[in-house]
Amino acid sequence: MMKLDRYDLKILNTLSRDGRITKSRLAEAINLSVSPCWERVKRLEKAGVIQGYSARINTQILVPRNPVWVQIELKKHDAASFAYFEALVMETPEVTECVAVGGGVDYLVKFETRTIDGYQRLMDQWLVSEAGIERYFTYIVTKSVKRSELEIDPNDIG
Repeated sequence: MMKLDRYDLKILNTLSRDGRITKSRLAEAINLSVSPCWERVKRLEKAGVIQGYSARINTQILVPRNPVWVQIELKKHDAASFAYFEALVMETPEVTECVAVGGGVDYLVKFETRTIDGYQRLMDQWLVSEAGIERYFTYIVTKSVKRSELEIDPNDIG
């Protein structure tokens, strides 16, 4: 486990909000000179703490999509069933997020399709496939309330 100090955490928090910040502005934001600040960034990248930089694209402007969250429970709870379902998720481009969860359901899956009908047709294909879905519950997103990156709290780092 890599030890991070307050400067490292400030770098990570700043870059998570603005990955395009200049070297000099980043150094200024964390109260270090440019060279030591940039050495820290390179060290964080090399260690895999910083995995890359990307842009958040507003796909609604390009191709409007309907986000749909689905709770899915599988018929069988064995390694082969989970592996098969997870492979199906990975090969379905309309699935933009999937997490395995405990507490009564097996997965939460986020679909993004052009139409709700498109989502339902895809789900119908999954139901007749070998995915092994026992039951599912669909939640159509009506409004996005908050979407942000998690700020790193120094107290959370042990």
